[in-house]
Amino acid sequence: MKAAKIPTAELMTSGHLACQGCGATQAMRFALKALGPKTAVVLPACCWSVIDGPFPHSSLKVPILHTAFEAAASTASGLKAGLEMRGDTETVVLAWAGDGGTFDIGIQALSGAAERNEDVIYCCYDNEAYMNTGIQRSSSTPIGAWTTTTPGTHWKRRPKKKMIDIMAAHSIPYIATASVAFPQDLIEKFRKAREFKGTRFLHVFAPCPTGWKLAPELSVAMARQAVTSNAFPLIEVTDNGKTWSVWKDFEHTSFKDYMKAQGRFRHLSDEDLIWIEEEAEKYWQYLLSRERLSGMAPGLEA
Repeated sequence: MKAAKIPTAELMTSGHLACQGCGATQAMRFALKALGPKTAVVLPACCWSVIDGPFPHSSLKVPILHTAFEAAASTASGLKAGLEMRGDTETVVLAWAGDGGTFDIGIQALSGAAERNEDVIYCCYDNEAYMNTGIQRSSSTPIGAWTTTTPGTHWKRRPKKKMIDIMAAHSIPYIATASVAFPQDLIEKFRKAREFKGTRFLHVFAPCPTGWKLAPELSVAMARQAVTSNAFPLIEVTDNGKTWSVWKDFEHTSFKDYMKAQGRFRHLSDEDLIWIEEEAEKYWQYLLSRERLSGMAPGLEA
């Protein structure tokens, strides 16, 4: 993991409307520090369309275009085309959507933009459910989680959609995961994304204390523990989806402790936790195999 110097300039102000401990606000703050003032943000329906503040006020010092839930990528594509027609090739267009608007409702527009290799950065800030509309299950919700649509004994038994694999299948130039608990790494990855042309996809882990039934002051600790327990690995995919790298240089922590710290998993038995941890380990080993295979392939960067 490379350490990037964190810029002191702030492009997000106080006065936003986020809940205490909101990981999505931390993600936006660090992303804008990396991308700088020549950034235009596209916001579909999501927590951030509320966090930003009531019109005509805004907590961001960059232009914002609000759009429909399913249209983040297509709107970003149109905005970039319009800027280029005006001769503006410097402004970075950032589509900023939640997991519901990315994994589910917006995946068709995202896939279309990626297939065309539109010159935009798309960021999914992942709080693992539809938090803005009442904590409903999304296809990014992890196995075992309570939500208002998977309550009681009907907890979610399907794994998170493998969004990184889906985006890698589009052969786009840059894909990465990041966590708000590792701001230097997050900033470095957004800076790196800025230097590529074409569609760049970043998946940022952003805890929601409200939806996770978690004390707000534990938000960053949970984001860190998600990485060190292998619940949310940090990876990069380059060379048009061919070269995978996985961050492994850390001391592993308990997966079970990560789960037990959150109220959304309180209903699970020890047997359930063992099964879920086994599933997480399978995905970890899968990522390591992708890294090994991409390193061995002839003609690819190691």
